[in-house]
Amino acid sequence: MNANDSPLPILYIDETILVINKPAGLPTLPDGYDPAAPHVRSLLEPHVGRVWIVHRLDRDTSGVLLLARTAEVHRALNSQFDQRQVSKTYHALATGSPAWTSKTVDLPLRADVGHKHRTVADPARGKLAVTHLRVLERFTGYTLVEAIPETGRTHQIRAHLAAVGHPLLADALYGSPHAVEKPPLMPRLALHARRLTIEHPVQRTPLHFAAPYPEDFARALDELRQADG
Repeated sequence: MNANDSPLPILYIDETILVINKPAGLPTLPDGYDPAAPHVRSLLEPHVGRVWIVHRLDRDTSGVLLLARTAEVHRALNSQFDQRQVSKTYHALATGSPAWTSKTVDLPLRADVGHKHRTVADPARGKLAVTHLRVLERFTGYTLVEAIPETGRTHQIRAHLAAVGHPLLADALYGSPHAVEKPPLMPRLALHARRLTIEHPVQRTPLHFAAPYPEDFARALDELRQADG
C-alpha cells in the first residue's frame, strides 16, 4: 500500500483519516446503474487499504473529500457531521448578478422530486436547510459565490441558489440558462468544495483542509476576468 502512487490527489493522510481533492466526474460511491465504473473507493483502496466514506460530493462537484481509515473513526466523524461540528465551504460560479452581497437562505428542501429526482424548496413538506451565501467576485453575467451550508441536504447549494434566481453555471438540472452554451465556459456544473474544517477524531485538535481549484474552474475564472478586463 503506497499512498504516493494514489491515482487521486491526497491533501492529507495519517493512520485514521484520508483527505483528497476529488476530481469532477468521479462518483463518491458506486453508480447504481454501472457498479463496475470507477469511484472514489475503488481507486483509493488498492493504494491505501480500506476506507469509509464520511460524506459525499456529487459526481460533478470537485474538491475536499474526507474519508475514514477505520470503522471506529468513521463513527466518530459521522457524529461530528450529525452534530454540525464540521465547517464546509464551497465556491460556486452562479449565473446572473445577485442584488445582495451576503444572504442566508433557509428555505426547507424536499429531495427526490419528480422523474428528474430534483431537490426543491418546499416550505410545507421540506426539511430544514440553511445555506450562507457571500459574493466573492462579480463578472458580466456571472458571480463567484462562497456557500457555507449549515445542513447537509441533497443538492442543497444547487437548489438554494436556483431558488433565489441564480442557478449554478452549467447546471441543467436546476435550470441554468447557460447549461448548454457553446462553446461552454464550464464542461460541468461549477461547484467546488474549497475548504473543510473538522476535529481530528483521535487528537481532538482542529484540522483545516483546502483544495485548489481544478483546471476547468480556474480557467473559467480567468476567462471571465479577461472578458471584463
